[in-house]
Amino acid sequence: MPDTVVIIPTYNEIENIELIIRAVFSQSDNLHILIVDDNSPDLTGLKVKALQEEFQGKLFLETRNEKSGLGTAYIHGFKWCLERSYQYIFEMDADFSHDPRDIMKLYNACHIEGAGLSIGSRYVTGVNVVNWPMGRVLMSYLASKYVRLITGMHIQDTTAGYVCYKREVLEAIDLNTIKFIGYAFQIEMKFKTYLKGFKIIEVPVIFTDRTRGESKLSSSIISEAIFGVISMKIKSLFKK
Repeated sequence: MPDTVVIIPTYNEIENIELIIRAVFSQSDNLHILIVDDNSPDLTGLKVKALQEEFQGKLFLETRNEKSGLGTAYIHGFKWCLERSYQYIFEMDADFSHDPRDIMKLYNACHIEGAGLSIGSRYVTGVNVVNWPMGRVLMSYLASKYVRLITGMHIQDTTAGYVCYKREVLEAIDLNTIKFIGYAFQIEMKFKTYLKGFKIIEVPVIFTDRTRGESKLSSSIISEAIFGVISMKIKSLFKK
């Protein structure tokens, strides 16, 4: 059985879903895909079910009742994966902002270089973002600097959503205690990995904003990230 699974959460990704599934599978025979769909009104889930006939035993679908946030989708996916024998567990967006051709780079950072967490980093070698307005680039870049300042993590891209975890990292983190659901979820997972002492490697990637479908970014997600980081750091101090 392949030891690697790519979790792709979806909500209204009918324009991208078949393309991203085929692109991921084209990278290696040692991959499975888990789609966690939040009952998309555009019937993304039905498209995945149709593709399962072609990719039997490789493409899996978990359907949730409603849109419940990115973080909870990944937690659902992590638990599903940990019930099985996967050793490397990816997070990846459906919209091609994360290039499937970088999957093996992230995998090798864990499998060969010994990272517990590898991060597809937009900022480790400068600013590698395509199709974002300058305001959003600055917001994201400064957010990562802010998180580094508050948490003490030496990670350039703290909000990155293209990552690979070794199984033991997710086993070491109490997934039931993860609080945040938006960008702050990505920060919280990295912070807990950091506190557990696992090796973290940033792999330079080029992030390309979606060209199909609609962005899920909202002001509440940004607010959660800004204020959640402070509370997360304070709680970690009291646990020492």
